[in-house]
Amino acid sequence: MPATTENNNQGSFLGRISIRRNQVLSMDGTHDQEMEDLELFQKHVGDRFSDLLSSTTDDPSSDALLSIAWLRKLLDEFLCCEAEFKAVVMMGREPSQIAKPPLDKLLPELLDRLVKSLDICNAVALGIDALKNIQRLAEVAVAALDQAPIGEGQVRRAKKALSSLVTTMVQEDKDPSKGTERTRSFGKRSSNTTNQAKSAFRSLSWTMAKNWSSAKQIHAMSSNLNAPRGAESSGLAQPVYIMSTVLVFVMWTLVAAVPCQDRNGLGTHVGLPRQLSWAHPMIGLQEKIAEEWKKKEKKGCVGVLEEMQRLDKLGQSLIEFADSFQFPAETERLEEVKAQVEELGDICRKMDEGLEPLQQQIREVFHRAVRTRTEFLLVLDQAGKLAAPST
Repeated sequence: MPATTENNNQGSFLGRISIRRNQVLSMDGTHDQEMEDLELFQKHVGDRFSDLLSSTTDDPSSDALLSIAWLRKLLDEFLCCEAEFKAVVMMGREPSQIAKPPLDKLLPELLDRLVKSLDICNAVALGIDALKNIQRLAEVAVAALDQAPIGEGQVRRAKKALSSLVTTMVQEDKDPSKGTERTRSFGKRSSNTTNQAKSAFRSLSWTMAKNWSSAKQIHAMSSNLNAPRGAESSGLAQPVYIMSTVLVFVMWTLVAAVPCQDRNGLGTHVGLPRQLSWAHPMIGLQEKIAEEWKKKEKKGCVGVLEEMQRLDKLGQSLIEFADSFQFPAETERLEEVKAQVEELGDICRKMDEGLEPLQQQIREVFHRAVRTRTEFLLVLDQAGKLAAPST
C-alpha cells in the first residue's frame, strides 16, 4: 500500500474516532459505534500484515522478506498500529473506563512488555552498528576486485576483508560473559561508544548486561499473552491483546533478523491466535521467518537479514576464487567474479541507504514505547486518585 494512501486511511480513522467521542450519543449508539471502531482496528491490523505477507512473494519488484526495506515497512506498520490502538483505547475516555476490569490487569502487562521492548530496541540498534562494520568490509572487497585487470595484490586485500567478514558473521555471542553492563540507551552515548563501535569483531554485547538474553526477553514478553474470552473478547480487552501480540511479533522479528546477544531458542514460535482472522497473515510471516531461522541456525550465521544471507554466499564464493587465484585468471571465471562483485556492490549500496534510516526507526519505536507507557500510567494514576475516598 502506498505510504500516502496508508497515511490518509489512518488519518481518516483517527479523525473519525475523535469526532465520535466528542458527539453526544445515546448509550446504545455509543456502544454500537465503539464496536464498529474495534472491528475496524482489527481489520486494519490484519490488512497491514497481509500487505507485509504479500510483499514476500518471488516478484522481483517486491522487497524480500527480512530485507532492510521490508523491516522498515514492518516498523512503519507497527507505528501505525500503535497510534490507532491508543486512539481506540484512550481518546476521549474517562480514566475510570480504562482502569476498570479487565484492563486493570491487562494494561499493566502491556506496559511491562513495553519496558522489555526498550532493551530489545537497544540490542537491535547495536546489531545494526555491527552490520555497518560488515558493510565496510564488503566495500573494501568490492574496491579491491573492481579492477581490470585483477592482480594478486587486489585479490589478497579482498580475501583479507572477506575472511574477516565471514568470520564476523559466524561469531554469535553465545558467551554473555563477554559483555559489560549496559551504558547506552537512545539519546545518550557513553564517552567510549565511538571507539568501541569501530571494532568490527567485538562482541555485540558490550553495552548489554552480562546475563541479558534477547531470546529470554522475547519469551518473557510472550508469557501470559492470552486471548480475551467471552464478553471480554468484544470489549477494550481485545485491542490491548492485539497490541501486545503485534509488539511481541515485531520484536521477535527484529531479533531474528539483526544480530543480538544470546538468541538461543529464538526459533520457537511466539503463540499467535489461529482462531482470529487478523492474526492469520502474522502467522504466515512467522512460519516463513522461523523456516529461515532454522536454516541459518545450523550454519551459525548471525541473523536472517536478507542482505546478510547474500553477503555470506558471495563472500564464501569469492574467498574460493581468491584461494585458487593465479594470474592471469581465466576469462570465464573473471566474468563470473565481475557479476558477483557487482552484486556485492549492490548489497553495499542497499545497506548504506537503508541501515541508518532503519536505526532511526528503531529509535522512534523506542521513544514511542516510552511515551505510550507514560501516557497510560498518567491515566491510571488519575483513575486511582478519582477512585480514592475523599478525606
